[in-house]
Amino acid sequence: MLNYRSVREQTLALTKGLSAEDMMLQSMADASPSKWHLAHTTWFFETFLLQPHLPGYQVFNPHFRYLFNSYYDAVGERHPRPQRGLLSRPGLNEVIDYRRYVDEKMDELLATLPTSLKPVLTIGLHHEMQHQELILTDIKHALSLNPYAEGLTSASAVKRHSVTDHGYTEFDGGLVDIGHAADNGSDDNFAYDCERPQHQVYNAPFALANQLVSNRQWLQFIKDGGYQRPELWLSEGWALSQQEQWQAPLYWFKKDNQWYQFSFRGRHPVILDEPVCHVSYYEADAYARYAGARLPTEAEWEQAATAQPAKAKAQGQFLTVDTAHHPAMPVQSGLQQLFGTLWEWTHSAFLPYPGFTPAQGALAEYNSKFMINQMVLRGGSCATPAAQIRSSYRNFFHPYQRWQFSGVRLAMTLDNEV
Repeated sequence: MLNYRSVREQTLALTKGLSAEDMMLQSMADASPSKWHLAHTTWFFETFLLQPHLPGYQVFNPHFRYLFNSYYDAVGERHPRPQRGLLSRPGLNEVIDYRRYVDEKMDELLATLPTSLKPVLTIGLHHEMQHQELILTDIKHALSLNPYAEGLTSASAVKRHSVTDHGYTEFDGGLVDIGHAADNGSDDNFAYDCERPQHQVYNAPFALANQLVSNRQWLQFIKDGGYQRPELWLSEGWALSQQEQWQAPLYWFKKDNQWYQFSFRGRHPVILDEPVCHVSYYEADAYARYAGARLPTEAEWEQAATAQPAKAKAQGQFLTVDTAHHPAMPVQSGLQQLFGTLWEWTHSAFLPYPGFTPAQGALAEYNSKFMINQMVLRGGSCATPAAQIRSSYRNFFHPYQRWQFSGVRLAMTLDNEV
């Protein structure tokens, strides 16, 4: 069971080392300032729990309803997303005071919280964990644009032996159950509406690569002209890569004929046997064609992850407040990294499952309105809280987006159809 105070404190802990100026930065429309994340997650509890359910509750600031709404049209109008970085007021101290005020009022509500409101509380906590990850991804993008910015952590590179296993694990396929059951007897029964209902899907026999594609493999893709070969790319991806002049993953740059990357440790040479990170769906798909393989479907990924979820998740590299938030290769051979390390692009569009019913009320807007023009990613990353992830979890992003901790796992159909 998630603890309200623990989740909220972890969010603040992730901003340690950031200045007030850092926390105002918005480097692109897809990202948001850290200060905005702190306020928006607080707005969620105020809007969906305190205002309607705590008798006599007085809002902290009536203007916050407009300033810190994200996309809930049913709640009301909102400040334009691309202009969040222009909100110098309220200042950071006032946002921290806002969090403190709401947390104190939430303590009052939690003391007598009726059972009917527990699902809303749980969604709020999972929503906050999603924004913990976004705080990291968004500030990383912002800091990367400063040529003299240092990393956020003094942690050195993770010193661990990397096992490079280029093999595949085979699966029989057949009819498999996909999605989250209404009651599967697990300790954590929470799931978003887009993960339901559980249903059967037929998978042809397939194989998944044991490990994620590495920087070493990606460098070979670059050397072999992967970013200059239109036959490898989807038409939209090729047009965008040419327009944006992509030559390597996001945060990579070349100096004195050597590739470097920006991470939370600062700028350093690309580490060859770490998994390639910050690539779009278009790049992932192009690499898979180059490798004579394909991306897995989400049903294939979930079949593999469901086979031994406890063991696979225990091996995962997830978010903590005292790590470098940087993906590392596994220390074992065989099928690894299904949970944690990097989000894995799948070949599946983010669409409703058969029989899907969105959540009711204002929270109906949480997932269903985004089921268009986006692709599913699975598994979580080194910036994802472990409590947020399960075998059925469906993340989704547009195919051009690269600032998330996204990587590549290859798949094959065992009858050699790719």
